[in-house]
Amino acid sequence: MDMSSRLAVWQELAESCGLATVQQGLEHVWRLVLLCLICRLCFRLGGVSTVKHVTSVLTGIRHSSSSGLFLSVVILIYLLTGELHLIDMVTWHKIRGSQMVVAMKAISLAFDLDRGTVGTLPSPAEFLGYVLFVGTVVFGPWISFTSYNNTVEGRKLSWSWLRSSSLSLVKSQICLLVSTCIAPYLFPLFIPIYGNTFTQKWLRAYEIAVSFHFSNYFVGHLSEGTCMLAGAGFTEEKENIRWDLSVVKPLSVEMPRSMVLVVTSWNIPMSRWLKKYVFKSAMKLGTFAAILVTYMASALLHGLSFHLGAVLLSLGFITYVEHVLRKKLATIFSACILSRPCTSDCSHQHKKEYWVMLLNLVFSFLAIFHLTYLGSMFDSGNDEQEVEEGYAAIHTIQRWSELNWASHWVVFVSWVFYRLIQ
Repeated sequence: MDMSSRLAVWQELAESCGLATVQQGLEHVWRLVLLCLICRLCFRLGGVSTVKHVTSVLTGIRHSSSSGLFLSVVILIYLLTGELHLIDMVTWHKIRGSQMVVAMKAISLAFDLDRGTVGTLPSPAEFLGYVLFVGTVVFGPWISFTSYNNTVEGRKLSWSWLRSSSLSLVKSQICLLVSTCIAPYLFPLFIPIYGNTFTQKWLRAYEIAVSFHFSNYFVGHLSEGTCMLAGAGFTEEKENIRWDLSVVKPLSVEMPRSMVLVVTSWNIPMSRWLKKYVFKSAMKLGTFAAILVTYMASALLHGLSFHLGAVLLSLGFITYVEHVLRKKLATIFSACILSRPCTSDCSHQHKKEYWVMLLNLVFSFLAIFHLTYLGSMFDSGNDEQEVEEGYAAIHTIQRWSELNWASHWVVFVSWVFYRLIQ
């Protein structure tokens, strides 16, 4: 494809896809953005705290037909029961993200009450204001009850607040454009790479994975924007308030050091929630068992979806094998090749030698390989109903079979190698 033809395709893509995507994105989120701003201003105006909680409830339930379910679903069993028996699959998949955030809030509040982090049982107004807080009720992210109470106090309006929330909203729209109009046409339209049948299969898998990644970044940055716009998502040091909520770190996913960092960067608040309320509680079972329990909990929170469960459980094995293998190699070579970057005062002899950087680069490419493989299933093709109802098990098996189960084989070989050098 010559340059003039490529320019013509780019122009057509911008007109037919880009403008329509931006318009549809704004149509879907402008009401939520407005409600977040109204909630923020109400918190700032002061007054009785109960009125503030009621304001959060009213803006949070909006005109949703599922508001009653949002109030009822506070435990995992009820989430699964709802998916199996109470709601049709299309409706359930549309509200599953909101259901998950509400469940996470209720579970975390229960744990915090048991641990004494939250001193007293919240009033009905406080509880409903928390779980239906408009800044998080649609797209997330999870915030703690303590963070919500700090939000209700109503910090002063500032340019840093407006700048940070607006920047996140702009980032979300850019990610939506990339997911919809660029990633699906990455090869060879934007990056002129061609190849044989084998390479084309993997290039197509990478396109699907990147499109899926950026759809997650869209939701992540949008949740940052709505959360901060409604008054949450700040850290306070003395008199200095920083609006620094971070839900996703795209660079840590697209250019990863390890799969361990990919998992924590994919959804930072949820990663913290799982670590605080699931992983640490399950550590008495052992590290490997705790990892599996954590990923199983994440899979159940996402619903009874075979493809998500398969991805999350696969991630559990991948991250565990990667962690123990790199830890063993770091000990053997006394080198900074752990899954996470070493601190400046670590005891390793080899820190920034070329072979150390090269070995870390190998693991980075291996992480990209795993991400491509795992993300290859998130392609609906021409079946929109499959997306609305959730991917069937055969879809996952077919996609991974086309790639010869490569990632699973690599994990198995890595585990065997780790056992041999033990």
